[in-house]
Amino acid sequence: MKFDTPATTNPIDQLKVVGRPTDRIDGPRKTTGTAPYAYERHDVAAQPAYGHIIGAGIAKGRIQRLDLKAAEAAPGVLAIVTAETAGKLGQGKFNTAKLLGGPEIQHYHQAIAVVVAETFEQARAAAALVQVEYAPSSGAFSLEKAKGEAKPPKDDPDNPPSTRVGDFDGAYAQAEVKLDQTYTTPDQSHAMMEPHATLAVWEGEKLTVWTSNQMIDWGRGDLAKTLNLPKANVRLISPFIGGGFGGKLFLRADVIMAALGAKAVGRPVKVALQRPLIMNNATHRPATIQRLRLGAQRDGKITAISHESWSGDLPGGQPETAVAQTRLLYAGANRYTAMKLAVLDLPEGNAMRAPGEAPGLMALEIAMDELAEQLSMDPVQLRITNDTQVDPEKPKRPFSQRRLAECLTTGAERFGWNRRPTRPGERREGAWLIGMGVAAAFRNNLVMKSGARVRLDNQGVVYVETDMTDIGTGTYTILAQTAAEMMGVGLDEVVVRLGDSALPVSAGSGGQWGGNSSTAGVYAACVKLREMVARKGGLDAKAAETAVFADGQVSAGGKRFSLAEAAGPQGLVAEDHMEYGDLDKKYQQSTFGGHFVEVAVHAFTGEVRVRRMLAVCAAGRILNPKSARSQVIGAMTMGVGAALMEELAVDEHRGFFVNHDLAGYEVPVHADIPHQEVIFLDETDPMSSPMKAKGVGELGICGVAAAVANAVYNATGVRVRDYPVTLDKLLAKMPPLA
Repeated sequence: MKFDTPATTNPIDQLKVVGRPTDRIDGPRKTTGTAPYAYERHDVAAQPAYGHIIGAGIAKGRIQRLDLKAAEAAPGVLAIVTAETAGKLGQGKFNTAKLLGGPEIQHYHQAIAVVVAETFEQARAAAALVQVEYAPSSGAFSLEKAKGEAKPPKDDPDNPPSTRVGDFDGAYAQAEVKLDQTYTTPDQSHAMMEPHATLAVWEGEKLTVWTSNQMIDWGRGDLAKTLNLPKANVRLISPFIGGGFGGKLFLRADVIMAALGAKAVGRPVKVALQRPLIMNNATHRPATIQRLRLGAQRDGKITAISHESWSGDLPGGQPETAVAQTRLLYAGANRYTAMKLAVLDLPEGNAMRAPGEAPGLMALEIAMDELAEQLSMDPVQLRITNDTQVDPEKPKRPFSQRRLAECLTTGAERFGWNRRPTRPGERREGAWLIGMGVAAAFRNNLVMKSGARVRLDNQGVVYVETDMTDIGTGTYTILAQTAAEMMGVGLDEVVVRLGDSALPVSAGSGGQWGGNSSTAGVYAACVKLREMVARKGGLDAKAAETAVFADGQVSAGGKRFSLAEAAGPQGLVAEDHMEYGDLDKKYQQSTFGGHFVEVAVHAFTGEVRVRRMLAVCAAGRILNPKSARSQVIGAMTMGVGAALMEELAVDEHRGFFVNHDLAGYEVPVHADIPHQEVIFLDETDPMSSPMKAKGVGELGICGVAAAVANAVYNATGVRVRDYPVTLDKLLAKMPPLA
């Protein structure tokens, strides 16, 4: 099914099931421990062996000698696979570094071997006996030092290296008020709860992997390419995922090494990346250096806006697209954006929740606050003053929906913004300095082709089948809600099967495109199934169009029959997909929001406590407000981490992330997170999909860190432009006590 224009008669608009706050249908399995994750698949492979990956001990260079003798003789060892014994491997589309290194080493903790043994403990003990001699070579590990050598990345039609509109230089020179500041964001880790883990089983030349992966079809294709197998010989299964945040969009070493290990020993093999390898072997959010220049009139109208960003990656990698939101968020006739990419020999940088916008807004939204201060203007009003209903770089292309101003005004009223201290540092509660901060939220709404199969059995039960994944976001539930709404049955009469490459290819989970796109695919399959049911019930074409599906019954043209009767003994099966034509050419589709934060900063220690948070979101129809709220508050929590604590510390001599575990890499815990409130504006976007929905899971993180940093400034008068905002950056500049 192709979605080119808004649907006129749309069964989804009944909103009997869709749009209702609904408990997750997979919740009971997850809370009782009966939802098996990748490493827990005890039911699919008898007597698995266990693999332990050895990561490179240098960041760049060569392996001179790899001595396996002691390890091979260790108790329980079945095989040791290295680049030398694995044979020639291909390179997948989505990985920058090779997933099995040697003799050349591309980054620290690149996998160089997997030891396979009868037990995990035996594999780990034997891995410690492997002796490796390296010939290290010098590498580049500092973005600041490599910045001067950075170059524009390869051209990408969706994210060009630079854009120019009007005459930025001239307009900036003539601006009445100017801002020119540089901001930095550090490398960050996804730090998901479930590690990267895989169970691999071979049957002849056919491979099945149970793994933790967000994009089933991408992963299947890359696994086939890497192992030089026909895609038809690979099956990838991932029904439950314990968090991904973009870190599981692509294959990592656990999948390849489990497959190679299983091939070598002729048995199923389990591999899980130990936490240090997750942070140095897998992907991370790259650090950025961002320069913002804003020129404005005294009334707050921006006349010139420039955003330049520098980031780094391995050779052949991609930039952190931190200027993406600046191309679309605020009006301004004269504009310049540019990205530069430096070659760094650190582990691979890649997508992490809201890549581009999350770190980009960390800079842009502080810059907007600094401009507001120069203008003696309320920060909320400055953002509203520069609102626009068209793409600022392509004025002939309107936004399909844009309610940024309403998000900000609604949030300001609900949060009590009028009580914000007008001068930094003026509100105190004992030894605590109190401040409020605001930031706009922006994330593009992406849609992806997505397919599904819908079955109707002879009992009137509906089965939904698609390779879509649920990374903890509530996908099982919204797909069930979609099918229930379309077919006129209750949620207890819908069974959802996900995460298997044997099922129709979906959008997958990433880029906040998953919910809207995958439900649209189920919608398309249900439209086809409704047509089949109508024909089986003897309805003509006209009656079929007006048929009412409710309570397991179909009524139209004076006829009434049950779904079970129409299905017959053999049942009915419909399969279809949703694709979107050139809608993105006609409309700019984005999601918007406003984040409001109140903090307390201790006057003696610089300790920052977040006290209140509010997010107001405009993201189309909210398919399940309960799980959507959960997504937003989780994203807000990640935003607090980005603001106050998260940073992968780089050893610039040895080229690795030092704090590569959850003891050294700090993330927010319950004690760090206060009351969080989420408001969804009541809206539908008929240009987005027949569901009239948009993504929301990444919008919730966009702008949060800047709102926290702006609140810290409002509390203390100390402006920190280098994230995270730690107390050492505050103490020396804290205001004197009265």
